[in-house]
Amino acid sequence: MSANGNVLEASGITKRFGGLVAVNDVDFAVPHKSIVSIIGPNGAGKTTFFNCMTGLYKPTSGTVTFDGSDITAKAPHIVTQAGVARTFQNIKLFKTMTVLENVLVGRHCRMKARITGSIFHTPFVRREERETEARARELLKLVGITRRHQDLAVSLPYGDQRRLEIARALASDPKLLLLDEPTAGMNPQESEQLRELMEKLRSEQGIAVLLIEHDMKVVMNVSDHITVLDGGEKIAAGSPQEVRQDPRVIEAYLGSQA
Repeated sequence: MSANGNVLEASGITKRFGGLVAVNDVDFAVPHKSIVSIIGPNGAGKTTFFNCMTGLYKPTSGTVTFDGSDITAKAPHIVTQAGVARTFQNIKLFKTMTVLENVLVGRHCRMKARITGSIFHTPFVRREERETEARARELLKLVGITRRHQDLAVSLPYGDQRRLEIARALASDPKLLLLDEPTAGMNPQESEQLRELMEKLRSEQGIAVLLIEHDMKVVMNVSDHITVLDGGEKIAAGSPQEVRQDPRVIEAYLGSQA
């Protein structure tokens, strides 16, 4: 963790695609063990900003620091190993693998077995496989889909696919979990369950959460801090109450929902 208590810091992040400026000179921070939301209208640059944080995009300019180390433009697997995990706006599961196998894939970056050990199935490898499966089952229980562990991922209802993607992300033991519109397609009860899960991750496991979300009820009830993007620029930041009352935010995004 950095000296000022932020697990993630982004400074002057700009991302251009040719003549289009998708993100423009954004400063941003996620305090340790906090829940921070990014909101804004469609096309505001939220997912592009996420992609710059996680190595999918190389920022045109600016720096990203995680847990005191510079991760700017590092490859996604390096970012994951550092302790950052994410889900996607469009669910990305291994659909013809089982629910349990999907979570096991997420654990791969923390496994220590080597090729020779795997070939000969040494005692170390067998023990690690048992521990990895036990951890995967714990995570499925945490997100509420334990009984579906042998089902193919493609057979899950939409809300359960969202939960599975979160379980797979958690399998990498992140210090920071990025969720891109996790309540999309969920009913109000499912959204509330997800809000409770985010609070449990923060309070019980010390995981910071960075959230892109359009459900204002979830955002306002779960966030410690909210940043608002519009047209790729940060137009407001503060507590939920401060953001709710900001006239620029009301004009750009919240409208009647405010």
